[in-house]
Amino acid sequence: MNIGKLYIIAAPSGAGKTSLVKQLRAEITNLAVSISHTTRPIRPGETHGLDYYFIPVTTFQTMLEQRAFLEHALVFDNFYGTAQQTVEENLNKGLDVILEIDWQGAQQIKKLLPESISIFILPPSTAILRQRLRSRGQDDEKTIERRMRDAVAEMRHYDEFDYLVVNDVFEQALIALKSIVISHRLTRAKQQFSLQRLLSSLLS
Repeated sequence: MNIGKLYIIAAPSGAGKTSLVKQLRAEITNLAVSISHTTRPIRPGETHGLDYYFIPVTTFQTMLEQRAFLEHALVFDNFYGTAQQTVEENLNKGLDVILEIDWQGAQQIKKLLPESISIFILPPSTAILRQRLRSRGQDDEKTIERRMRDAVAEMRHYDEFDYLVVNDVFEQALIALKSIVISHRLTRAKQQFSLQRLLSSLLS
């Protein structure tokens, strides 16, 4: 069976991870983005089941007890978790799967699935990161400052990841992400499976 590759993509809030992943999925075929469960309130413009599964804390705790999550974390006073069943189903279909999670979740996934590929997205500067957070228009200054402190704490874990991508110019960061995915699809193990017929005809 052609098993897909699992990609972990993490970034501090405001680094542009969500926009990059959305465009990456639009331009790369056979790529699925795992939808996380969260206890945080839904934001304007978000859709349940598309952006996140928005669930009560009690439901999240029940899923924890049932060991339904590959990973989970408490981020900015809210719980986030990746359901194991959906991820495994997509991988077994041969799809590559992206997990948009934080460093805590990345650590858990790497222990369970050491062959997964982890990517950390960095902002070009703290000043630009703060500017991006303000431009959202969702948080007051006190919340933005807290997000900045959390961002620094998150970025301290950059050295736990396989790849680093700086999101300065969006198009260049997107090319970098696409290059990572495409390069792993060209490994001998992956190509040997998809090119069986060609290899057979070339060697006969």
